[in-house]
Amino acid sequence: MLRVGFVGLGRMGRGMARRILRGGHDLIVYNRTANNAADLASEGASVAPSIAAACADRDVVITMLADDAALDEVALGAGGVRDSLTTDAIHLVMGTHGVAAMHAIEAAHRRARQTLVAAPVLGRPDKAAVGELGIIAAGPEAAVHRCRPLFAVMGGRTFDAGASPAAAAATKLANNFAIGCALEAMSEAFSFVRKFDVPPQILYEVMTEGLLAAPVYRVYGKIIVDDRYDQAGFTVQLALKDAELMAAAADSVHVPLPSGALLRDRLRDAITQGNGEKDWAILARVQARLSGLDEED
Repeated sequence: MLRVGFVGLGRMGRGMARRILRGGHDLIVYNRTANNAADLASEGASVAPSIAAACADRDVVITMLADDAALDEVALGAGGVRDSLTTDAIHLVMGTHGVAAMHAIEAAHRRARQTLVAAPVLGRPDKAAVGELGIIAAGPEAAVHRCRPLFAVMGGRTFDAGASPAAAAATKLANNFAIGCALEAMSEAFSFVRKFDVPPQILYEVMTEGLLAAPVYRVYGKIIVDDRYDQAGFTVQLALKDAELMAAAADSVHVPLPSGALLRDRLRDAITQGNGEKDWAILARVQARLSGLDEED
């Protein structure tokens, strides 16, 4: 049994924390909006009044936060994780963050004689709820090994990305970039066939029962066919955040990403249309409008 602190109880974080609790670990949670912790408290988790309290006497403190600014505040702010962890504890960062942020947080923990492991996750909230996330883990080998009982209850598979937490961040950003490009390609393809009066369901079946029979096409293709964007597993706002992080990281190592520029433009277009909190599959609607299909429907 590990003594775990968990900071950040959004859509993903609540499911992940519940898996840890049901896995028999000693769990204390903290969220800026206290109401998000109520259901976990009713199931036996302790609720901390502060980040410092969530870190006290913990073996591992997990942060599951939306962006780099939140991570910087929680990890490095006064009374935050760095100030509150003991020297033998691990800060396990499981949100999607930038490469530069990982370097900065790792250096801050090293100066405090603490350990950072990065383990961003793959999957939507429904996968978090049933412990079927993919987990990309990177950090000191002994620290990653110590976290494996937590990975086992939260995820179906753990991918070893090496000793540098930044490598896990880079891998997760690359994965999201590839999904975004697939979404853009699907959006264009669906608009194209609709111009020839082909029902979207037909293209969906052709894609998902042929060479493109992969989860990204099945899951997002179905959302597009059903025009169902309100129950967001991953929002446009978060997707743009990740696309911007990917661009910054690529610039730092001189890797051109021509597809990335188009992806960011499409995501910004969706936000301009008021769809920032919709599922990012709504890129299909952006493409349909640009194809003149809005006027035809």
